[in-house]
Amino acid sequence: MVSPANTYVGLTHPGPGTAAGEPGKYYPTGKRNYARVVAADDYQGAADALLAQSLGVKKVFILNDKEAYGQGVATNFKNAAVKLGIKVAGFTAWDGKASSYEALAVKIKSSGAQGVFLGGLICENGGKLIKDIAAGAPGVKIMAPDGFTPVSATVQGAGSAAEGMTVSVAGLPNAALKGAGKAFVIAFTKADHKAPDPYSVYAAQATEVLLRAIAQSNGTRADVTKQLFKVRLLGSILGNVGFNSNGDVTSNPVTIYKVKGGKSTTLKVIVPPRSLVRAA
Repeated sequence: MVSPANTYVGLTHPGPGTAAGEPGKYYPTGKRNYARVVAADDYQGAADALLAQSLGVKKVFILNDKEAYGQGVATNFKNAAVKLGIKVAGFTAWDGKASSYEALAVKIKSSGAQGVFLGGLICENGGKLIKDIAAGAPGVKIMAPDGFTPVSATVQGAGSAAEGMTVSVAGLPNAALKGAGKAFVIAFTKADHKAPDPYSVYAAQATEVLLRAIAQSNGTRADVTKQLFKVRLLGSILGNVGFNSNGDVTSNPVTIYKVKGGKSTTLKVIVPPRSLVRAA
């Protein structure tokens, strides 16, 4: 299996925010059979912590949706933020079925936090959460991970309250792609009459990786899996692509998108240093 979008750390390696027995319990035979072409959440959490620092956030309130992904990325963000000297004003969960988050917004405001990180998914009532935070804690910088993609869905759910918030996505934006990547975006846009979502680009890259593993193999399933970890693509859609022994991709950029004028705009690309990723 090659994933273009799953960023949960515990699928490939242990660390803060992962469950007991991960990732070993997913590989009962002891042989790895999973890789991903996208950065894991220890990179995303570190990138968002660097973003918070660049935005002048000295105190942050961290929320999660109580799910594995949300708790994991929130924990990664917290650890990286602490490493950078950012004070954590609160770390708590939101109820995806709640009718109001006004009390939570009051708590965020009274904490003195300049920023809030939403570790979770937009489908967990994220639109209402953003609305209530923006109304109850005006001026606080709202930061979210890729669980709040597509950004258009977040804007649709939160309306004008989403203005100015940021959403991180593990991977490069279309505009940063060169060579084969640029050619793919042009061809996709021509065929579909709209530019591809970044994860569509990563899905294409995942497909190329799997096809290369098949081509390098002796035709058996076991050897396809073995060859997957040996794949090294040069000048591919995402540039040079390869994996470590865990199945994690060796290139780990994270793009920060900002809602401006009700639309998603590219703010910056962050490649966090390994020292901060290890802390996350």
